[in-house]
Amino acid sequence: MPTSTVKTLFPAPIKKVWNTITSNNDYEWRSDISKIEITIPEKEFIEYTKDGFTTKFTITAFEPHKRYEFDMENENMYGHWTGLFSEENGQTAAEFTETVNAKKLFMKPFVGMYLKKQQAAYIRDLKKNFQ
Repeated sequence: MPTSTVKTLFPAPIKKVWNTITSNNDYEWRSDISKIEITIPEKEFIEYTKDGFTTKFTITAFEPHKRYEFDMENENMYGHWTGLFSEENGQTAAEFTETVNAKKLFMKPFVGMYLKKQQAAYIRDLKKNFQ
């Protein structure tokens, strides 16, 4: 099961970073998402890519300004994401850990590359949003 951990610093206060990441209503900063449907408020939501591909998310931990976790699943994979947050000199330090399993045997060799690509795009979009 491939796992990727990325540590980064965002040039914004922790409250602003937290609110941006955890909002399912304000997602225009995401270059890969066309819409988010909230299925169970504060518990489950579905993201739609610009191509219409869906991924279901179930929130498993929500500690404001500290920890955000969810399980995720779509037709190709399932996994878990953890975000840890702290404030350093008015900026936000974040550590994102994502573990993903491919559901289809032929996809297993590509999951690690896909994971790193997705994390890089997510962080790039976030940093752009705070400039």
